[in-house]
Amino acid sequence: MTVTDVPGFVASGLACGVKPSGDPDMAMVATADGRPVTAVGVFTSNKMTAAPVRVCREHLAGTGGRAAAVVINSGNANAATGAQGMADAEAMCALTAAELGCAPEEVLVCSTGWIGYGLPMDAISAGIPRLAGSLDPDGGPAAAIAMMTTDTVPRTTLVDAGDFAVGGIAKGAAMLEPNMATMLAVLTTDAEVDAPTATTLLREAVAVSFNCLTVDGAESTNDTVLLLAGGTAGPTDPTDLGAALEEACRDLAVQMADDAEGSTKTVFLTVTGAATDAEAARAARDTANCQLVKCSWYGEDPYWGRIAAEMGAAGVAFDPLTITISYGGTVVYEAGEPATIDADTAQSLAAHMAGRRLDLLVDLGQGDGTALVVTTDLSHAYIDENMRTS
Repeated sequence: MTVTDVPGFVASGLACGVKPSGDPDMAMVATADGRPVTAVGVFTSNKMTAAPVRVCREHLAGTGGRAAAVVINSGNANAATGAQGMADAEAMCALTAAELGCAPEEVLVCSTGWIGYGLPMDAISAGIPRLAGSLDPDGGPAAAIAMMTTDTVPRTTLVDAGDFAVGGIAKGAAMLEPNMATMLAVLTTDAEVDAPTATTLLREAVAVSFNCLTVDGAESTNDTVLLLAGGTAGPTDPTDLGAALEEACRDLAVQMADDAEGSTKTVFLTVTGAATDAEAARAARDTANCQLVKCSWYGEDPYWGRIAAEMGAAGVAFDPLTITISYGGTVVYEAGEPATIDADTAQSLAAHMAGRRLDLLVDLGQGDGTALVVTTDLSHAYIDENMRTS
C-alpha cells in the first residue's frame, strides 16, 4: 500500500538524529536501479518558500523533469534559513547522489518540521549513507513513518489500475489550507509518461484533492507533491493515469483530515447551486475556516445559523430564500427558515453528528457551480498542540 508496491522503486526510513526524540526522521525513495525517470512536482504558493522547495524546482527545471531519488528529513523544515539553508539542501542531494551513483541534480529533497532553525547537517550527513544502504523493495512503510511530525499514523496509498499502479506516502496534520498544506507527498507509478503530461495530470489531481483540504487556514512554506514515473508498465492512457493519480491523492488528503491535529470530526462540505465553481469554492472555504462553525462541529451541533451567516459573508451570489442546508441528508434549513424535524429524524441527525465523519451540503439555488472542501472541527487538543513553537 505504498510507493514500493509499484514495481521499480525502493525506499527506506530511519532515525538519524534530526529529531531530539529519537524517532525516525529521514526517508529516501529511489528507483531500484538508481537511474533517473520522469519526475514532476507541485509546490507551495507561499512566498516564504523553503530551501528544499527552491532546490526541487531548480533541479526539475535543469533536468527537464528527471530524477532518481527523493531524500526527506522530518523535524526541521529548513525554511527561513537563508543561504545556508540552500547550501544544506543541495548538500543533501549531493550526498544522496554520491551513494546512488547519479547526478546531484537528479535528486529531489523535502524537509518538514520547525521553521527558522538550521539543519543538523552532521546527523544528516551520517544518515544519508545509512538510508541508501537500507533501500528495500519493502521499505515504503518505513519511509512513511520517517516523514511524520505531529502525525499520529503514517499515510499510505496504492491504486491498482490494472495495467499500471500508483503508490503514495504522505505526511500532514496541521497548517492545512487549500493550496496544499503543511504536507509532503511522494507518488510513484510504473506508467510511462513524459514530463509535460505528468505535470498537467499531477496539477489536476492536486487541485481536486490536497487543494480541497483545509484544517486551520494556514499555508506552509514547504508544501510539496512529487511524482516519479518509472515507465516499466509501458505507455498509458493519460486519462487513466490522471484518474489513478486523483484517486491516490484524494485518499491521502482524507487520511490527513482524519488525523489532523486535535480533530474529532472530518467534514465533507459540499456547496452546490452556486453561480460558478469559483464562487462555490469561495463559500465552502470561508465556511470551512470559520472558527464558530468548527466549534459547532466539535459540539456535534447541527446549528445552521453560523453556516448561513458565513455563506452570506463570503460575497457570493444567492438569495437567502433559496438556500438549503443539510447534514447527512437531513435538511435543517430551507426556504428562509429552519426546517421542521420530527423526533425520529432528530434522532437520526444526532447520530450523524456524533459520527467521525460529517456530510454537510449547502445548495445556494443559483446555478450549476459546485465545490467540495474536506475540513475538520476545532477542539481543545488543537490549541494544546499549537500554543507553543512547533
